[in-house]
Amino acid sequence: MKRRDLVTTGTLGLAAATLAAPAVAQGKIAWNMVMPWPRNTPGVGRGAQRFVDRVNAMSGGRLEIKLFAAGELVPPFEGLDAVQSGTADAAHGTPYYWVGKAPALHYFTGVPFGFTAPELAAWIAFGGGLALWHEVYDPLGVVPFYAGSSGVQAGGWFRKEINTLADLQGLKFRIAGLGGEVMKRLGVNPVLIPPGEISPALLSGAIDAAEWIGPWNDRAFGLYKVAKFYYVPAFHEPGPGLEIIVNKTRWAELSADLQAIVEAAAAATAQETYADFVYHNIDAFGPLLAEHGVELRTFSDEIVAALGKATLEVFAELAASDPLTAKVHESFMTFLKKADEYAMRFDAPLLAMRHAVLTA
Repeated sequence: MKRRDLVTTGTLGLAAATLAAPAVAQGKIAWNMVMPWPRNTPGVGRGAQRFVDRVNAMSGGRLEIKLFAAGELVPPFEGLDAVQSGTADAAHGTPYYWVGKAPALHYFTGVPFGFTAPELAAWIAFGGGLALWHEVYDPLGVVPFYAGSSGVQAGGWFRKEINTLADLQGLKFRIAGLGGEVMKRLGVNPVLIPPGEISPALLSGAIDAAEWIGPWNDRAFGLYKVAKFYYVPAFHEPGPGLEIIVNKTRWAELSADLQAIVEAAAAATAQETYADFVYHNIDAFGPLLAEHGVELRTFSDEIVAALGKATLEVFAELAASDPLTAKVHESFMTFLKKADEYAMRFDAPLLAMRHAVLTA
């Protein structure tokens, strides 16, 4: 595989947009913020709206942000281009949508068999991840803020059972990020389409399977209506991160107190977004199975082993793509190995003990 193919996995070609200055009148600053999600999408879309509402309220109207959903101002996957150019002043999204600009951005969303949501947040906040994130984004002219996580995602909806590696051959699978590259090496045809187009694509047969987020969003988008077999958990997104990115020039124009407000609003949104996903995924899981005839599955040991082998190959190639990506990779993997050792001694045994008690 060509290196160029690898580093652009999970994104689309991003078109340039026109430059627009922020509106400033009577001491008020007006920003446009875009997102790749349909308006009011559970978790992600509502999280973006909560961030906007917080900033508007906390600033007393001195900084007013208007939120645009996917396609309202720019196409779903052109958020970074819009922020770079000034067409939008900020964007809500997930970093791996823009890996065509910088392959290291994969790590700030998440990678196959990588960090859980709490581990990613810990690495960003205290493990050097935030400084590296700024280093990646600085040449692109944007400033990043962590905006939460969906937690452990689902592996996807499939119209047929996937029992062996042979069942993956030629499968048209909507999947984002490095997971798509890993699946490609197992014979899958990865496809990236915007969230709002997933269900129609499954219904029409344009794709054979799709991963989106988890029970809450998958139920809301009606994916159970067009695919019967639900594979959990996701190997490729154990705890993917969300972000808010701001045009660097617009950020520098803010007073110190307005910058503090944006930072505080992003931090509050991150905490609330994760809690929102945890609660509603738990709440939606039972009804999804009981009311809709969904058949729950897990990937076989054979498939997981093949996914793991391909993942390590992809990691090696990604780390070799450029010096900055190698630097991010080293930091990420160093903490990941520590986190894995800890989780196997604390989290995994606790969950097993709890389950034994509750089901006794």
